[in-house]
Amino acid sequence: MSKLTNNQNIDNFNKSNSFEWRLVQADMRDKLGSEVYESWLKRISFIEEFNNYILLSVPTRFIRDWITSRYLDQILQIIKNYKKDIIRIEFRIVEPDSAAQNSEPLEVGNLKENVSFIKDSYLQYNRIDPNKRFDNFITGSSNKLAYEASLKVSENISHYNPLYIYGGVGMGKTHLLNSIGFELKKNIKVMFISAERFMYQFVKSIKSNDMVKFKEYFRNTDILLIDDIQFISGKEAMQEEFFHTFNTLLDKGSQIIVSSDRPPNKLARIQERIKSRFLGGLVVDIQKPDLELRKKIVQKKTEEVNSIYSDQFQISKDIQDFISTEIKGSIRELVGAINRVVSFSRIYEKVPNLSETKVILKDLLNLSENKVTIDLIQTAVCKFFKISKNEMLSSRRSRYLVRPRQTAIYLTKILTSKSLPEIGREFSNRDHTTIIHSVKTIEKIKEKDPEMVDNIKKLKNQILYNNKNNEI
Repeated sequence: MSKLTNNQNIDNFNKSNSFEWRLVQADMRDKLGSEVYESWLKRISFIEEFNNYILLSVPTRFIRDWITSRYLDQILQIIKNYKKDIIRIEFRIVEPDSAAQNSEPLEVGNLKENVSFIKDSYLQYNRIDPNKRFDNFITGSSNKLAYEASLKVSENISHYNPLYIYGGVGMGKTHLLNSIGFELKKNIKVMFISAERFMYQFVKSIKSNDMVKFKEYFRNTDILLIDDIQFISGKEAMQEEFFHTFNTLLDKGSQIIVSSDRPPNKLARIQERIKSRFLGGLVVDIQKPDLELRKKIVQKKTEEVNSIYSDQFQISKDIQDFISTEIKGSIRELVGAINRVVSFSRIYEKVPNLSETKVILKDLLNLSENKVTIDLIQTAVCKFFKISKNEMLSSRRSRYLVRPRQTAIYLTKILTSKSLPEIGREFSNRDHTTIIHSVKTIEKIKEKDPEMVDNIKKLKNQILYNNKNNEI
């Protein structure tokens, strides 16, 4: 019955000259479930349809990131059932209290005029995200220089030319390039593209014998922003074209901004003359965020989350401080950690305590699994249950020994990557079927016995974090 209804919807949709978003919404509810739809997808609104993509709106960046990371492929497939030529989805952030802004037409004309793109191609270059701006880029000592240089370029083009920004994954390079493009596209022509996409269009133009148009579009711009330039490594023909495009733009006074994951002199299999051009401009790096910056980022992100779910849960200051202190890799990891806490809270309808947060974020924390050994687990369990290790590893089947033994086996299975035979050998050469039985037994007991659940939590915390003085 549901399938018949969906087919009728598609037929009705195809008969209509306009994009009937309500039919897509009904299909999303049906295929992705009412709970997912009511929690996330209901917040999506339709703005406008273009040649091969549609523009949708959501109230916050957090909702956009959540939807794109989990449901974007399914949503696109549902939309393609109605409009086969739609190949991508763009999101715009429209806050709920900005209804007046919603009624204003999208500045499509301005975008088409000042942001270059190749017509009738799979890739369009209007990729500037209005939500990545200078005013929401959080600065600290690790990224201050890159931020100031980017701001200077947006105020006075060709001041630093080229500007080369490098840093690790998830440090904010793309945000800065986007911010420059967002500021400058208002008045001059901007081209913002990743090196990978540049390469794709280059190859496509060669195959279609259309290099004249390729050169015309890429060399007829005031600002060229290229993200992740390291991807042109080893592509000699493309590097040749990029070099001449680079020189042409410099000669006409256009600004070039490039990002990479490494400094110019560390770029492998890239022509020396290209690296020399990069080194001739301003080279700035973005380092890993220090504690102060991490705290700023976590605070900003949790404020967004707390504003959305104020009536359901609030991420506590303790959890914010813990994430800021322990996750030191990148800004993207910080945001991912908060998303995990939010996901846990929505599933279990409560905010995790600090002990639960440590387990949720185990793989993101600065803890290596090899620190968790079977011997460490056995020692912690024996101490917890007040028995000796010899007693636990013995063949005796007294109840006061069996339960600790099964608990130790269970914790070994979930906290290490050891195989069943390996675990069995460390527990006095027990058979792997005994190991499986022990794990299943503890899992069943946990379903009915809150005390066992509490014991497992305490033991996990002691085993994983005792050396870091983080016992609960």
